[in-house]
Amino acid sequence: MKRPLRVYAILYLAFLYAPIALLPLFAFNDGTVIAFPLRGFTWEWFRQLAEIPALHAAVLNSLTIALSSAALATCLGILAARAATRFAFPGKKGIMGLIMLPLVLPEIIVAVSLLVVLLQLGLSLGAWTVILGHVLICTPFSIAILNSAFQSLDLSLEEAAIDLGETRWSSFRLITLPLVMPGIISSLLISFTISLDEFIIAFFLTGTEPTLPVYLWGQLRFPQKIPVVMALGTILVVASVILLTIAEYFRRRGAARTGQADTGGFL
Repeated sequence: MKRPLRVYAILYLAFLYAPIALLPLFAFNDGTVIAFPLRGFTWEWFRQLAEIPALHAAVLNSLTIALSSAALATCLGILAARAATRFAFPGKKGIMGLIMLPLVLPEIIVAVSLLVVLLQLGLSLGAWTVILGHVLICTPFSIAILNSAFQSLDLSLEEAAIDLGETRWSSFRLITLPLVMPGIISSLLISFTISLDEFIIAFFLTGTEPTLPVYLWGQLRFPQKIPVVMALGTILVVASVILLTIAEYFRRRGAARTGQADTGGFL
């Protein structure tokens, strides 16, 4: 039984990651045709990345949107996770279910719905509309991460601080916030990565200044630009892996840290 499962896992991972593994192969290939056999090794396509002003503007726009979306989604995630794990209120399950709904909704439905609403309100499209859409889809991920962080905390720590004269805000700031900080950092990094790589919502809601994924989509119309796109894709994959690795490190660190607090080891 173990052998078939192992074969299935290997085939699944190969199917999932083989296309990504081809990116660096063709990014360093000295040829404009994406086909085997490879012609030779070159850094030319990476060098050309530094000579495209439109690409630089798209990168700056994407970074601004991703940073703003990650910060806003994490702030909303902190509030929602705090409320969900510490308080009981009418309709709690239904409200939390609605907040988490974007996790299962197709992004194209979310994008088209937001586009129709914004156009009906007579609002112009731009970076702020993309931020609005990205906050909508990033917030559930932030809540999912921060829920576990808040649930692992010992409520008696805050109660002890309040008994010793601290206010609810100061006990949250001095005790709760440092304990869930690894979860907050993990939420920021994952939300940033999701926003940076997101295409569908950005495609529908971007204005005259496209994000990086939208810019890359436009470049695919020109065959001679594909090697440059491959080079940029390689950089994005490496950056995404690094960010997700750091996020996972902080998530595990936060789990271990709150676990020590539960058993008294932290104090």
